[in-house]
Amino acid sequence: MAENTLLLNICLQQGYRMALPIIRVDENLKAAWPATHIACLYYTVDVYSKNQDLWDYYKNEFAPSLEQKLTTTNLPDMPNIGMARAAYKSFGIDPGRHRISSEALYRRVRQGKVLYQINSLVDANNLASLETGFSLGSYDISHIGPEVEFRLGLQGESYEGIGKTGMTLENMPVFADAAGPFGSPTSDSTRAMITGNTKEAMTIIYSFSGLDALEGSLSITQRYFEQYAAVVDLSIAVI
Repeated sequence: MAENTLLLNICLQQGYRMALPIIRVDENLKAAWPATHIACLYYTVDVYSKNQDLWDYYKNEFAPSLEQKLTTTNLPDMPNIGMARAAYKSFGIDPGRHRISSEALYRRVRQGKVLYQINSLVDANNLASLETGFSLGSYDISHIGPEVEFRLGLQGESYEGIGKTGMTLENMPVFADAAGPFGSPTSDSTRAMITGNTKEAMTIIYSFSGLDALEGSLSITQRYFEQYAAVVDLSIAVI
């Protein structure tokens, strides 16, 4: 497949210490929502507890504008949220019960709650999600198998989500390897989560809004990751 060749070339050109996962999007998921696409960002990184520059930028520049917008805009009308909610309905999932992570972040901001401070990489991930409206998932490559599929969850599949116990995954869009699902646009599992020991990682931008909207978010995400998470050797593939 073309995307497989692209990812293997990235691995060879950038000299990653471990092989990058080969990723495909399942045909049944695409048939249910043809506007589904993903962007895969691969990079090396030193993860640390907090980047104060990110939080200064968020407090002084980003948050005031976002909070004002959230007072006048319904959440389904925020960028890329409405399409994601419609996609979830097409999969047979209630988007009000299983919100994508970007919508959950918007709701937290609108309610006046403080954003989570996790670590330098996850915080940059969440900042990019708030600006683009896309759900982003960041994963430690060392805990992922060599082949990964973006597909719908199967009957009986579940995992322990980060901060969420016993997530039922049937019909949910999930990222899965041979060991089973480890991520979704709603909430990721603890298996491949980013920690202070992460050295090589990938971030997935989940788009249910088509290819053009996804490509427009890449420069924003790359800028935040390089500026606030100090990622290096960054390469991108769009599927």
